[in-house]
Parts: sequence; structure tokens; C-alpha cells
Amino acid sequence: MKEQLFTFEQIHVEVARNASDDFNLFHDKHKWLQITHNPFKGPIVLGFQLNTLIEYQMRLYRKANHEEQIIADKKLRFSNYQMIFVNALRPSQELSLEIKKTLIKTIPDLTLTNRVIIKSQDKTILLGYKKETQTPLFLGNTDLSGLPDLDTVADASLIPGSEFFLKRKWLQNGNVKNFLSGSLAEQSEYFDELAQVANYPEVFPCSLTSGVLLEKAQLENHDFKANPMVYTSHDISVDRLLIHQLKDNDKVYILVKQLPESAENTLNHTSILLRTYECYGVLANKEILFRIKLNLVPLEEIIKNLRLKS
Repeated sequence: MKEQLFTFEQIHVEVARNASDDFNLFHDKHKWLQITHNPFKGPIVLGFQLNTLIEYQMRLYRKANHEEQIIADKKLRFSNYQMIFVNALRPSQELSLEIKKTLIKTIPDLTLTNRVIIKSQDKTILLGYKKETQTPLFLGNTDLSGLPDLDTVADASLIPGSEFFLKRKWLQNGNVKNFLSGSLAEQSEYFDELAQVANYPEVFPCSLTSGVLLEKAQLENHDFKANPMVYTSHDISVDRLLIHQLKDNDKVYILVKQLPESAENTLNHTSILLRTYECYGVLANKEILFRIKLNLVPLEEIIKNLRLKS
């Protein structure tokens, strides 16, 4: 697919972060200055905004290439995003998005795969894959049936007898539309009030995870100014069947578990330890709407590593 050019402005960032409750200082047009040794020289675009731009452009690509029928016929229920963040993107920087031709694999299971690349100013911003599968590619073996009734657990607290932090979120059509617009996606592709159509996008519920991680860190007295964290990767599996059932005012339980840091889990074979989180979006009947494996690192460690290289 030919490269397409896009530009996020700061208003897109404002709209997206407000719609998803993301209060990370990196995206704030004023508070980015308060981050210690911030190398980005201004606010940056949200990772989930880039994911949503990819989702929307992949939606158009699937339509144009008549691949939606393959997905339906072969019951490829799960939509998977495997994204690595290489550099940050600032508002007003023109970016190019390239979607590589679909590869169809049948071994071990049927999979539609597209490589995606976002570049700006001759730098790679993001690279990864969009894959359609019958089963989730990430965290597919998770069983949450043993958890207690989530309505009995206090909001923004640890679930008793588990390692999960719980936060309740309510979906609002207005927030979803704003997030789509903030991500340069055409909201009319998903919503038409006159026709009573409301098809939720895949990435928006996942984007709520960022705000939940921030709230969890705030409760743990994390210093966002002195010790900021940045995403290095998103591995996401979304259940299409459940996404299509979502509607205005639905409740989603966001579950977050932090894994122990390990010398076996580092950034690009450096000494920088990754901070890995397993995150789930769970519906009222404990069905799993999405599964995400996130990797973050302290910004200070990245800067230190770059200094050593130079």
C-alpha cells in the first residue's frame, strides 16, 4: 500500500487524552516542561492514538481488498496489534503510514498479517504488525474465572487474593467519537445516529488502560515529574465479537498486573529493565474484551543509555 501522510495537531492530542482520561504529563501542552530532562522538546502524541490511526486505516484497507469476508468466513475472531515504539511523535510533525500487503498463513493456524510502519522526519516512529486470528495471540491462556464478583471489590484497589489492580470504567459514545476524531479516524465509519448504528472501534477500550496505570502509579506515590515512564511496546488482542456487542454506558472492569522486573526482560538486549504489565478489559460476565501486554521503561534509563552510546 502506498504511504499515506497525516499530521496530528495539539488539539488532536488534547481531545484524545481527555476522552481516555490520560493525564500523562508527556501529552500536556504546559506540563511537559515539568518533566525532568525531557528530551522531546514539547508534548507528544499518545501511543493509543497511533494504534487507532492504524486500526482505522487497516479497516479501510480490509474493505478495499475484500478481506472482511475472509475474516468473517474463517471466524477470525481476534484482532491483534503488535507494536514497537521507536521514537516519539510531536504534534505538527507530518508522518507517513505504510501498510504492507497482506500475507495469509495457514500453518499452524489461519492468520492474516500486515506489517505497518510509521515514520516522521526520516525517523521510524513505530513498527509492528496487525494480525487477524481465531484465538488471541497475547495472554490467551489467562483464566479469570476464579476472581471474586468484581462489583464487590472497591474501585481503584487490589482484588483480594490476586495481583490485579481494579478500576471500573464506563463507555460513553461521546468519548469514543472524540477519541476517533483525535486519532484522525472518521467517526461516521463507526457511528450513525439516524441509522441507529454504533460500532465501537477496537482500540478505544484498550486506551483506557493508560489512565488506569497512571491512577495506580499515583496511588503508589510515583513521581511523574522526576521519574517519567515511556511505552516501548504494546501487544494487544481484542475480541471482535465482544466489541460488536458494546453500547453506550456499558461498564468495563480494567485489570492491571505488574510483573516482577527481571534481567531476562530488558530493552533491546541492553541493561535497561522493562517494566511489564498484563492488562485486561473484562465485561460483567467475566468475558475478556481485550488483553494487553505493555512494556514501559524509565525515561532516565533511555537517556543514560543514549549518552553511553555517544
